[in-house]
Amino acid sequence: MCERRGPARMELSDSWSAGSVAAVLPAGGSGERLGAARPKQFCALQGRPLVSHTARALERISWISDIIVVVSLEHIETMKSIIQKYGHKRITVVEGGVTRHRSIFNGLKIFAENKLSNCPLQKPEVVIIHDAVRPFIEEDILLKVVKAAKDHGAAGAIRPLVSTVVASSADGCLDHSLERARYRASEMPQAFLFDIIYQAYHQVTYKRDLYAAESIIKDNLSQQVCVITDMKGDDVQVGFLLHETLKSHIKQVKRISVSLCKDDNYMQNIILGQCYNFICMHVKKSAFQETQQLVDILENANVSTLYPVVLISVHLNVSENASFSSEMEDLTRIKEFAREVKKKNILVYGLLIHYNKDDPQLQETVNSAATIISALIKDRNPELIGQLLVA
Repeated sequence: MCERRGPARMELSDSWSAGSVAAVLPAGGSGERLGAARPKQFCALQGRPLVSHTARALERISWISDIIVVVSLEHIETMKSIIQKYGHKRITVVEGGVTRHRSIFNGLKIFAENKLSNCPLQKPEVVIIHDAVRPFIEEDILLKVVKAAKDHGAAGAIRPLVSTVVASSADGCLDHSLERARYRASEMPQAFLFDIIYQAYHQVTYKRDLYAAESIIKDNLSQQVCVITDMKGDDVQVGFLLHETLKSHIKQVKRISVSLCKDDNYMQNIILGQCYNFICMHVKKSAFQETQQLVDILENANVSTLYPVVLISVHLNVSENASFSSEMEDLTRIKEFAREVKKKNILVYGLLIHYNKDDPQLQETVNSAATIISALIKDRNPELIGQLLVA
């Protein structure tokens, strides 16, 4: 590791040939933490985009042969225009991936797979990885990190800890403070022997890509929900509040009546709209009747063949009528029902909403129910099927 200290001028060894060192700058961030309308790397600093300042700092270092800037697909043209406008040299723009890990890997592949892509870039001996939004790079620090990477395989800049770091006990209470003099904070830039870092990314990327793909699929599946209800009397208010509150958690919320649910053509249109989330709201006396009907419709339409369908059975019950024995009966029934329909790739969860129409905290109860529903839809956890959750 290379710690930030005072400047110490160093020269590259004569054994280093041209093209021995390259740099990869991941610049695919969305800028959400900054709260800006555009990603931070494209925000102007003294009239020039931040990524341009970082690129210029690396271009001034003669022994860095190539600079790879990795950006998301929608910003490739923006980056190319920056290169042209500010006259950048030795820079190649590469499309990023869905994660920072994949983006860096894409930047490395431009060297390793140059024969396949007819890319003129020479594979470096050492590659520097640095944040595109950190333009204040000292050549001396870079040189120390690069030389350390050549000697040891990998190296990175560190700095002394400034903040107090504490260790907590199992119950979350303060246990003790760490002795700051014994620890260092890791930061960019980092450098690696190219073959080592490329092989490391190549070996772990498959599993991580699977996790990323799974996350994307879950996110896409959770974008809409169909609420099936046949509320009457006071239950209508709770049903309406839940429907409206869900709109702040889920992009598209459809509401249909039980009678429409029985219409095969109507349900077919819902299914063709690629809805994989359904909420059956009913009073306790009707229990699982509508839920079972919906399961039959989904099974006949083969909607759960590709992806699991989430079905949440919401029970409404006026608080003063609550009965522990009836709740236990519901819990037993939903567990048995959920185990059976899981074989059809349908994940069934239960949600019990106790309410009082005159309760000033009714909206708070509904908010809790909407949060639980949103979490069940997004997580799609098969381990929680058959649970009767309470809002």
